[in-house]
Amino acid sequence: MTDKIIASLIAIALSLPLSGTAWAQSYAASYNLEPLVEGLDAPWGLAILPDGDMLVTELTGNLRHIRNGKLVAQPVAGVPQSLYGGQGGLMDIVIHPNYAANQLVYLSLSVGTASANALRVIRGRFTGSALEDVSTIFEAAPTKNTKVHYGARMVFLPDDTLLINVGDGFDLREQSQNLNNHFGSSVRVTDDGKVPQDNPFIDLADAQPEIFSYGHRNQQSLAVDRASGKIYQTEHGPRGGDELNLIEAGKNYGWPIATYGIDYSGARISPYSEYEGTEQPLVSWTPSIGPSGMTVYDGAQFPDWQGDIFVSSLIYNKIIHIEMKNGKPQGQNDLFTEIDDRLRDIRTGADGALYILSEGSNGKLWRVSRR
Repeated sequence: MTDKIIASLIAIALSLPLSGTAWAQSYAASYNLEPLVEGLDAPWGLAILPDGDMLVTELTGNLRHIRNGKLVAQPVAGVPQSLYGGQGGLMDIVIHPNYAANQLVYLSLSVGTASANALRVIRGRFTGSALEDVSTIFEAAPTKNTKVHYGARMVFLPDDTLLINVGDGFDLREQSQNLNNHFGSSVRVTDDGKVPQDNPFIDLADAQPEIFSYGHRNQQSLAVDRASGKIYQTEHGPRGGDELNLIEAGKNYGWPIATYGIDYSGARISPYSEYEGTEQPLVSWTPSIGPSGMTVYDGAQFPDWQGDIFVSSLIYNKIIHIEMKNGKPQGQNDLFTEIDDRLRDIRTGADGALYILSEGSNGKLWRVSRR
């Protein structure tokens, strides 16, 4: 090999981005990772309040308040009882875009019985120690007899409407292609639960008017890129075929007609990974990573992360950093594996730090800040 060729190969290698372990090690010196709070019981969702306090849902049914960086001993009062078991319980939490004025908090939870249950979204006014004036703003229909695949993640869109993930109920996967029920859909409602008049199927006979997109499996994260308005969602595949999707009104995301995964038995679910009239994922993961929470970074502490997507993994105990450019994934890197526990949620704080919820026997809230 000539010196000229060797020099060219070295130049190419130096121009390539670091990936995997090498990338993570190169970045480790630039951040501090510290546990802020311990003693959480199956933490699921995280909301950061304007004053820097936080609210954390515990799947077992409690809403916890973190005040001045400390976990308040008593759970927040007034939270409705949820159906705990399987994958159900008290799940996601978001705050109203005008929370500073109205103190409205939104919670998703499973309700009913083992033989007839559903995903419900409620809202209430947080007083500092209790949830008051609680009302239901959405409940998925019809009920189901499986305590799994609720979806349950929520996000407020730039127009202040609320987008809610509703899972397929596992045994009811074929219903994800039917608009006459909420299974396997993302639904969009106003902040008080009304149906927006520009929803895509509002004028379609027999369709559930709240449906915004459909053909989903078990979608456990939602996030909005506030700079572009793009909506991103992850969902669990079966064995393989986990997805990152760009969510758009009226689109069909293919489940179970098209999937990159196979059934847990090893059988094929569909002969198609692509199908006419359905959307392809931006990213597909096989083997499955168990995507749980997600944030689009828009903080000031890490300028080179602006617009990038961070996804928490339940299976591999890591955060997956997806580098984005013009709405397109450019590469993936693993971060924060030193937490060494199942990771349930990740959010960007107003201070530009990342906040991560880990499960385990001693659930924790972690903070990632610039060193």
